[in-house]
Amino acid sequence: MPVGVLVCDHIADDGLNMLKGAGFHVDYRPKITPEELLSTISSFDVVIVRGRTKIRADVIERASNLKVIGRAGVGLDNIDLGAAKKRNIAVYHSPESLTNAVAELTLGLMIAVARGIGAGHSSLKSGKWIKDALMGTELRGKVLGIVGFGRIGRRLAELSKPFNMTVLAYDVVTPDVQTLSSLGAKMVQLDELLRDSDFISLHLPGGTETNNMINAERLAMLKKTAFIINTSRGQVLDENALVNALKSGSIRGAALDVYAVEPPSNRELLNLDNVVLTPHIGGQTYEAQVSAATIVAEKVVRHFS
Repeated sequence: MPVGVLVCDHIADDGLNMLKGAGFHVDYRPKITPEELLSTISSFDVVIVRGRTKIRADVIERASNLKVIGRAGVGLDNIDLGAAKKRNIAVYHSPESLTNAVAELTLGLMIAVARGIGAGHSSLKSGKWIKDALMGTELRGKVLGIVGFGRIGRRLAELSKPFNMTVLAYDVVTPDVQTLSSLGAKMVQLDELLRDSDFISLHLPGGTETNNMINAERLAMLKKTAFIINTSRGQVLDENALVNALKSGSIRGAALDVYAVEPPSNRELLNLDNVVLTPHIGGQTYEAQVSAATIVAEKVVRHFS
């Protein structure tokens, strides 16, 4: 019998074709419901998801034939890794695939919030001319603080070079001296980074250790002229504390691609003028999605070969 693969979310055709080309039987159901997943998972050897579908313990318990879980993307917080390990189910993902796309969006959000692009766009479309109100600031020569210096954080450091920004970085793992030198980055403690940076970009994984890591106390450390950008996980930034900081003027602005609840339901946040908001599109480029799908498909094929 061919290997049975259930694909639960939208992935690029290139990945699907790679699986089919390896002789696998692919059931592509990108809109499958949690109830449908529970009732059908026992028939498959492999399940592939993106961020929408949750592979929790109850799903794994029903998956009597499951050998591999694939995640076409970066994070694994929608997969119960402990339950998978108990069943000796291999878990593969493609974190390298979205690196450039997320870093480019982050840089775009930095420019957008610093120059008031969102407010200028929406006001002009509504018939208003608010040029005098949109006094922005430049990235050139500013201090960029990168919280989480993994693949995406390092790529952002590379992209910031033409702006001659000073790069401060914080991570629980310190890169080697050669890497830091090539990126022009200096490792510092988190509190120092928050106090000294003009732009703070968050690139942290989800989980209990990072939940609300940037809270009211830490937001109070920022300069009044500082901007904070989050393209990692919504849970790492306390949204209510952020709203208070933005409303009070204790920081200048924020740009978010991720939220504690998605779609976001915090009306105060959505109605603020000094924020730029995008609907979790960090990895939403053609190039990144092809890469995510093909990398995880290749890992699944290799597992069975």
